[in-house]
Amino acid sequence: MDWDDLHSFLAIARSRSLSGAARALGVRQSTMSRRLAALESRAGARLLQRTSRGYELTAVGEAVLGNAERMEAEAIAIERVVQGRDVALSGTVRITTVENMAEILLPVAVSKLHERYPGITIDVLSDPRSLNLSRREADIAIRMARFEGNELVSRRMAVAGSMLYASQAYLRRNGSPMTEHGSHAIVTVLDDQDHMPEPRWLIEKVPGARIAFRSNDRGAQAGAVRAGLGLGCLPCIIADRMPGLTCLTNAGPAPSREVWLGVHTDLRHMPRIRAVIDALDAAFAEMRQALAGTATG
Repeated sequence: MDWDDLHSFLAIARSRSLSGAARALGVRQSTMSRRLAALESRAGARLLQRTSRGYELTAVGEAVLGNAERMEAEAIAIERVVQGRDVALSGTVRITTVENMAEILLPVAVSKLHERYPGITIDVLSDPRSLNLSRREADIAIRMARFEGNELVSRRMAVAGSMLYASQAYLRRNGSPMTEHGSHAIVTVLDDQDHMPEPRWLIEKVPGARIAFRSNDRGAQAGAVRAGLGLGCLPCIIADRMPGLTCLTNAGPAPSREVWLGVHTDLRHMPRIRAVIDALDAAFAEMRQALAGTATG
């Protein structure tokens, strides 16, 4: 069977849609549909059934899935071995990370990188999902939590601090929640992230506050706090750089996050990967205090 067709089958099974699979593989939706039809024609059976909830595996598809995943793992392993021996200090390196790292830290790192290696192109994937390094969805990952998996090499790069912030206009209208226990509003996350330590801490600091604005994008939250919509628990690396925000130091530090860098063990000695990691090391060293926050450091 053609590997491209099997690869497409896996992508559709994982995303449960032709459009999502096409985005994941960087091809047209019509290509995904054609590959699936070709695979099912050669197999002589339907592997995926379209339903109101998206594509679902048929019984035959369930039986094929494990074999296809093993083929994918072997293909990726071969690719890693070959690429791990690529000595060129040029080409593309894909980095996945959260938005604030992509917007603030990575430009500093890439600027340092291009002083020595302008032939290396950086693709930045600021995706809320944890992209899989073992499946080569990215080459390097920067995450706000420790990595798991024996195939990955990781280390802690910094500690990212958060504090309570408000706009000057908000404080003039409402006072500080640490001294004025009146009616307050907060800017926080959506329901799918309300279990995280920062929003829980915010609720503890401002009990009974009404929710004025919710977003999982920390930059959007900072903008809402600056606009005077409410109090927010914000990453210091974002809020300390934003004019018009006041850090309420008497609230104390919010829970901090460790920042970790991970790379697959087969790629860690590849020259262009090593060059990117060195540039990231230099950028983290330069920005370590800003990440921790002046109020927490």
